[in-house]
Amino acid sequence: MTSRALDNVAKKPWAPTSWRSFPIAQVPSYPDSALLEATEKQLQSFPPLVFAGEARKLKRALSKVAAGEAFLLQGGDCAESFAEHSANHIRDFFRVFLQMAVVLTYAGSSPVVKVGRVAGQFAKPRSSPVEKHDGVELPSYRGDIINGIDFTPEARIPDPRRQIEAYRQSAATLNLIRAFATGGYASLDNAQKWVLDFVQNSPASHRYLDLIGRITEALQFMRAIGINSETHPEMRLTEFYTSHEALLLGYEEAMTREDSTHPGEYVATSGHMLWIGDRTRQPDHAHIEFFRGILNPIGLKCGPSLTPDGLLELIDILNPDNEAGRLTLICRFGSDKVGNHLPDLIRAVKREGRNVVWSCDPMHGNTISLGAYKTRPFERIQQEIKSFFQIHQSEGTYAGGIHLEMTGKNVTECTGGAKTVTNEMIADRYDTFCDPRLNAEQAIELAFMVADLIKKEKSELGTLVPAAAE
Repeated sequence: MTSRALDNVAKKPWAPTSWRSFPIAQVPSYPDSALLEATEKQLQSFPPLVFAGEARKLKRALSKVAAGEAFLLQGGDCAESFAEHSANHIRDFFRVFLQMAVVLTYAGSSPVVKVGRVAGQFAKPRSSPVEKHDGVELPSYRGDIINGIDFTPEARIPDPRRQIEAYRQSAATLNLIRAFATGGYASLDNAQKWVLDFVQNSPASHRYLDLIGRITEALQFMRAIGINSETHPEMRLTEFYTSHEALLLGYEEAMTREDSTHPGEYVATSGHMLWIGDRTRQPDHAHIEFFRGILNPIGLKCGPSLTPDGLLELIDILNPDNEAGRLTLICRFGSDKVGNHLPDLIRAVKREGRNVVWSCDPMHGNTISLGAYKTRPFERIQQEIKSFFQIHQSEGTYAGGIHLEMTGKNVTECTGGAKTVTNEMIADRYDTFCDPRLNAEQAIELAFMVADLIKKEKSELGTLVPAAAE
């Protein structure tokens, strides 16, 4: 796309509906168009899930990540499911996420921006529109917001009414997480209670509890000099944001609202941060058109097929004002490909002076098949993250975040880790509805590794690392 064409895109009028006149990929074909229209109209009348002020607050937090002053932790389920929705499931995910954030904050000596893949992560892009089993071919499962996972003709029919259930489940999830984040559960006084029963004796948990012991000593000192959660209420609160891949644009349009405090600006109220997948980032397609007009901070998945010029073109469309915190580049290459692709992208962005957050998704490029199961070897996940940090160090740029598929459940979906999940163990607790996730032990182990990398990065950048983190 030429610079003139880019100028035309930036100046072209935008509305929540303007994406409908563009080509679109990865969308279902609904057999009942009247029911689809009625469902989207009903969603338009529902209350927003998040608010413009919250999205702007996250954008300000991400601007600090872009400046190298904080670190982004983004993670959660591959695909949320209606069947797994429960208070315990949400609580256990949140507990693990808080543990990871504490490790990164204290051991890594870095403020952490906490963004969950939760309360909206229901739609999934697929490499093929159909699935085959035992000679039977059916439409692919595209996430509970679209169709059902059961391999039957009835379940695989796209049903618009699932969007209503997705909204209601997102609202309930967000309500509980907000209560956890602001009601005292997230206080550091409870940090020892976040450890899940099944990881009590894991190496990562022993290291975590040792860390909490040091934090407790610091808190006791602070109380002795009059600093506590009563005098400083912020000590028992945490900021937590939601995110998902905005794949189903009809749903996103229905949930988009004009900001009452800034007329003419629109926020996608389905989540604080939305991202564009590697399969839907065509610059002249509907997803890019929709994303360029919303005020939310947004993410862009960057895979091996993305060229430096292609990335700059997308940045110009999605962030024409070069606003810090607006755009996060979520890199998902694979441990064997990151060295061949990431340096050229970094150099192009750095050369053009673009403000972005660089984040590493070490999950999607490291998926392999073992018989009937997909898995992700833990050592490959670790290696991609290490390479991500090493490349940024070499290029003089800041490795600003990680993006993980993880759960608080004791699953055996990714092989490896300190308490090794072997190839033979995969089937024991393989519960995912789509892609394999890190279990709680693996997620915490990874957090310690990343904390060490952050400390090294700060040291290389000349930032003083507090003695308490040593």
